[in-house]
Formats: sequence, C-alpha cells, structure tokens
Amino acid sequence: MAHIHQPGSRRPMSDINVVPFIDVMLVLLVIFMITAPLLTQGVKVNLPKTAAKALTEQQKEPLIVTVDVAGNFYLNVADKPNQPIPARTLSSLVTAQLATHEAAPQRPVLVRGDKNVNYGKVIEAMVLLQQAGAKSVGLITEPSPSDSKTG
Repeated sequence: MAHIHQPGSRRPMSDINVVPFIDVMLVLLVIFMITAPLLTQGVKVNLPKTAAKALTEQQKEPLIVTVDVAGNFYLNVADKPNQPIPARTLSSLVTAQLATHEAAPQRPVLVRGDKNVNYGKVIEAMVLLQQAGAKSVGLITEPSPSDSKTG
C-alpha cells in the first residue's frame, strides 16, 4: 500500500540554511579589516638605531612620552594619545599617573624621540618627566640592522 501524502502533514526540514551565517561572517570580516589598522596606537616617529639591549618584560604599562619631528609631545596614557599636548599638560598628566599607582617607583617612564627632532626638545621632555616625579627616564630606540643578523 502506498503512502498517500496528506496536505496537512509536514515533515520536519532537516537541512540548514547557511546563507545568513555567511552574510554575517562577511560583514564581520569587513568590519575587522577596516578597524584593524586604526587600532595601532602611536605617533609616527623615526627612531634612532642603536646596539642597546632590550628591556625585560615589566608587569606595569610604561609611561611613554613621544616627541615627534616637529617637537610636539604625546603621552600614551592620555585621553587622546595621538593628539599633541602642551608641556604643562604633559607634566600634570604624568604627575597624576605616577601618584595614582601604588607602585609608581617601579613603573617605567620612557621617551620616544624622533632622530631628526631638536635635541633640546627630548631633554625638555626628560626634565618635565623628572619634575613630575619620575625617578628615572629611559630612551626608546630601534635595534640596528647589524644586531638583528647576529642575535
């Protein structure tokens, strides 16, 4: 006896429609491709190359003051790290950062200076940091090309 298909009975559909899933994944892919280059934080500076050894990993985020080729100051923990800030604002922000952390003396304070910037601007940044309460100030450089071949 053959089964007669009755108009009111339905069988459950057993296949999955993946087109909406693919659409969502493509939208997410496009969003991540657009936002990934924007996530790189920092100011474009041409760092000098030296044969100095790299610092060991620290537990705390370092305070990094950047001096670009025009002599503008930037601070990595400012509200807008890509916006130049005046010297007075830099000093007050660093003072606040060093005062709010319980282990401020161990927090590294570093200066990134463009190799073509006036030397006086880098020294001015270092003096401002010391006046703000930094115990020691380090300089950030890039490893020289000869070091990358040997090490």
